[in-house]
Amino acid sequence: MKLKTIRARYFPPALILEFLDPSSTETKLREINLTPHLGSQTAATAKPTAEHVANLIIKQERINPTRYTHIHALLSRMFDKLNSYTDLTPHQYNLTHTVSTHSMPMTNCCFNKAGDKFLTGSYDRTCKVFSSETGAELVKLSGHMNVVYAVAFNNPFGDKIITGSFDRTAKLWSLETGKCFHTFRGHSGEIVCLAFDPSSSIVATGGMDNQCILWDVRSGNEIFRLRGHSAEVIGLEFSNTGDKLVTGSFDSTINLWDIRAGKNMHTYIGHRGEVTAVRFSFPGTHVLSGSMDGTAKLWDASSGKLVNTFTGHSEEVLDVAMDLAGTRVVTASTDCTARVYALDDLSKCSGERIECVHELKGHVNEVSKVVFNSHGDRIMTASRDKTAKMWSATTGACLQTLEGHTDDVFSCAFSYLDDMAMTGGKDNSVRIWKSDV
Repeated sequence: MKLKTIRARYFPPALILEFLDPSSTETKLREINLTPHLGSQTAATAKPTAEHVANLIIKQERINPTRYTHIHALLSRMFDKLNSYTDLTPHQYNLTHTVSTHSMPMTNCCFNKAGDKFLTGSYDRTCKVFSSETGAELVKLSGHMNVVYAVAFNNPFGDKIITGSFDRTAKLWSLETGKCFHTFRGHSGEIVCLAFDPSSSIVATGGMDNQCILWDVRSGNEIFRLRGHSAEVIGLEFSNTGDKLVTGSFDSTINLWDIRAGKNMHTYIGHRGEVTAVRFSFPGTHVLSGSMDGTAKLWDASSGKLVNTFTGHSEEVLDVAMDLAGTRVVTASTDCTARVYALDDLSKCSGERIECVHELKGHVNEVSKVVFNSHGDRIMTASRDKTAKMWSATTGACLQTLEGHTDDVFSCAFSYLDDMAMTGGKDNSVRIWKSDV
């Protein structure tokens, strides 16, 4: 195995080693956990430097010493950034740009990992790339024959874009040139969800034809067709290990798939209404789901068993999220609230009733989207009341209301480093907010 690249992941902190197998040209990833090193950096005693940790990693992983300069630079930037922030750091997000995106309704928006660009899809059949720093339009991707409903960057690389459309196709694009590499044809219904796997070698698309299809990014060929749902597939997500995919459907079930074999590993049955959202825990050990039945559920990925049910909402749950540490879950509902649940230990919470620790009240219409920031200390909600709100994940206090949209706010996101936030509204605008710290 030949070491190809080394990347830094800030949350949870790690170095990612990407290896190339010369015999099969496949890439494999290995993760070096840096949490112990960062934890000791904040202690009053030993404070290992980036130099010390870089030398330690090179020795333990038997990496060629010529890689030292690169590893040291990655660690220095990471340590400086992470040690400058605590969950007690007071800050506000200030509006920097209001970007008018499309002439027809916008369907989706998202940041790239660097946070310097964002992506939008629209009923005008196009996808656009904008600069987060200036608000300027950078690239316009045209070619679909119907609504562009789902869009995504191939983070963390950020050089490709995937779009899914009501024309029943998905398209793979070059961010730099706007060239369409492949058009993926195979669905018999509208495509409403999609994702890249962590290595950016596979794309998954889900549609109104009740199925999910896996595609090879390099060749454009279909890899597997995942059948098992009896209604629309409305959400999907790859595990961070890249070997599993979870799909949620209006048939009230969640399916877990083995990506390498293209086979169903488990079907999670328990919701009494349509599934609205599915998420993996960061290590991929658990699956979180939300449903129109007014509950969220936590499932054990390996056994397929139900771990816990989160109750308390009086109406449908529209979205769910879990922080990267796996210590909190948040749910968003049409009852105008979001609810935060504390998970002390994911591996030990089975069978124990998990109480709501914070009910986030303040919106006057349904809450359609909810996200944690990377640090896990902030929650952002988007609502049909034309606002988004920032909340403390630790106290439940409302820290800020992001105002200015003239119609429903249906999307919100933090940048990877939490220095920016984005809100997207039915007024066809994206508003970029920058942290003052």
